[in-house]
Amino acid sequence: MGYARKVFDGIPRPDLFMHNAMLRGYAHAGAPGDAFAVYRRMALAARLRPDAFTFCYLLRACAGLPGSRAGRQVHGAVVKLGFLKDAYVRNALINMFAKCGDLRVASVLLDEAGKADVVAWSAVIAGHAARGDMDAARKMFDECTYKDIVCWNVMLGAYAKHGEMEKARELFDSAPEKDVVSWNTIITGYAAQGMLKHALEVFDEMRIAGWTPDEATIVSLLSCCANTGSLNAGRMIHHQLHLERRPWISIVVGNALVSMYAKCGDLHTAVEVFNTMKDTDVWTWNSVIGGLAFHGQAEQSVRFFKKMLEKRIHPNEISFLCVLGACSHAGLVEDGQKFFYLMKDRYGIEPNARHYSCIVDMLGRAGLLDEAYAIVSNMRCEPSAVVWRTMLGACRTHGNMTLGKLTREKLLDMNEDASGDYVLLSGIYASSGEWLGVETERRSMDRRGIRKVAGYAQIDRKPAGLSAQ
Repeated sequence: MGYARKVFDGIPRPDLFMHNAMLRGYAHAGAPGDAFAVYRRMALAARLRPDAFTFCYLLRACAGLPGSRAGRQVHGAVVKLGFLKDAYVRNALINMFAKCGDLRVASVLLDEAGKADVVAWSAVIAGHAARGDMDAARKMFDECTYKDIVCWNVMLGAYAKHGEMEKARELFDSAPEKDVVSWNTIITGYAAQGMLKHALEVFDEMRIAGWTPDEATIVSLLSCCANTGSLNAGRMIHHQLHLERRPWISIVVGNALVSMYAKCGDLHTAVEVFNTMKDTDVWTWNSVIGGLAFHGQAEQSVRFFKKMLEKRIHPNEISFLCVLGACSHAGLVEDGQKFFYLMKDRYGIEPNARHYSCIVDMLGRAGLLDEAYAIVSNMRCEPSAVVWRTMLGACRTHGNMTLGKLTREKLLDMNEDASGDYVLLSGIYASSGEWLGVETERRSMDRRGIRKVAGYAQIDRKPAGLSAQ
């Protein structure tokens, strides 16, 4: 849109079509302020009369704004200029009010549209669902006389989004017809709930019914496999892609495959898929760097990060979080410090609490407690309890009583009275033979009514007759 705006501004007298093209672009780009600026320029400077397309694009932009104040102003212009009878403009109004939560006005406009306008009905159904009122959404769905496949998919998507998969499946099975969106919606719904078995069953049904899964289906399934650690299921889906003889794997599917293999611990295949991808982005690199770091291959993770910088791939805050974690676990203090300052100085990324936790943990593991304390004390943002606890844990490991007391005081100032903090500090006293300090901490816990959280283990017992796998 930036380049399009430069071209647009260079035209001496842009016509209505050109203004509408800019409005449409800004609406799709989620830039309502820029859309209204173009509309004002069209109405005031160019003195052009808007048409139905103008209002459709402008109302789409309004749908992305909280509340409906701007939408009401556009509604007034629609009525004043006589465009309310245009079905497309009216439906855009209904959709805008429904998305903004003003269902009263949306319902009034729906009555004017009539029962045959299934687009308008679908918009109001989606509006009720977005507010969490599934009963009202289902009531309207049942009252809709002329339901098309879009209307069915809207209701199906509402159930899936709210995790009501039993009702979603019931509706899916009763639908008179299905398209790829219907299949994707039910599979994605199951995947989002971690119900991989059900998602794979529908995936098989989809292929048997003659539908070819699209990227949305594949990515949602691979994401579920990654989150549940289901490596075999992920391999099966990857194998299915080969059987379908797809000429190429898109960057989206490739990223999902790399992420799935990395999270499930098959780092060899993750790197193999990574090396076969024609195009990669920062998320592809993050998946490999983070996967290697998480599974103990910290030095290789750092090598990939350095290679990423050599390829001029611009890292983001997740990239630095992954590589700092790798440096922390591998004790690569020099690299970790370099990357930490590189993040701020070269790439302008302000470290957050998780970055500080990583650098403090890294310095703490190496015994550089004074440096770690100095970094925490000079944070631009207020240090979180997690950062201070990381510092306290390092003091416990190295028996640094002085910094341990200071860190504990910081946690007390934050009204943090977690039992683990007392245990860590009493451990520091114990390691130094300061038994009076240990007793003092325990009495302090009793005085504040704090009890140490008991550890527990959970054992899954298989029913009799089933062999262990």
